[in-house]
Amino acid sequence: MHIVDGALSSPVLISGAVLSAIGVFIGLKKMDYERLPLIGVLASVFFIASYIHLPLGFSSVHLIMNGLLGIILGWVAFPALLVALLLQVIFFGFGGLLVLGANTLNIALPAVIIYYLCYQGVRHDSPKVAAIWAAIGGAAAILITALMVAFSLALSGESFVLAAKAVVPAHIPIMLIEGFVSYAAMYLIHTVKPEFISKGTN
Repeated sequence: MHIVDGALSSPVLISGAVLSAIGVFIGLKKMDYERLPLIGVLASVFFIASYIHLPLGFSSVHLIMNGLLGIILGWVAFPALLVALLLQVIFFGFGGLLVLGANTLNIALPAVIIYYLCYQGVRHDSPKVAAIWAAIGGAAAILITALMVAFSLALSGESFVLAAKAVVPAHIPIMLIEGFVSYAAMYLIHTVKPEFISKGTN
């Protein structure tokens, strides 16, 4: 769901960069450096999941996994996703440097929102209940991200309104897939490595 350079207006780019910088700052302040290996693994999950994508005008349709990442990392999702997005720009040309702040905001902020919405649910004693909450979070994160991408495009000019309207409907299948994958991943984590979600980053 990367927006490419040249698609967004200057006010949207600047706002995205400033808000992302604030999010990254908060994430770094809250980061538990003993969890760096886990953070790296989750950033890699995002990196790999979004490698295969289908073009959609100035955006794209692909797995993101920001819901699962946010559920586990909270605010630390901001620096983790920033690094992953920057590497995608450098190695594969996904998105762009100018739009990096907006892309980070559109993907990381929903992750943080889902963290707060699903924090208690995914830490339930029952793996099944936790997995259901993760499925809800995984699907909802895609919905929020799609809405934010659409909003960013719509704010950038009337020429992008049509693309903005297509973003959310195009990502409905992705919502379902991410919900299922997040369910399976959380069930596995709860069963094998519950310490991954034993503490958060409020």
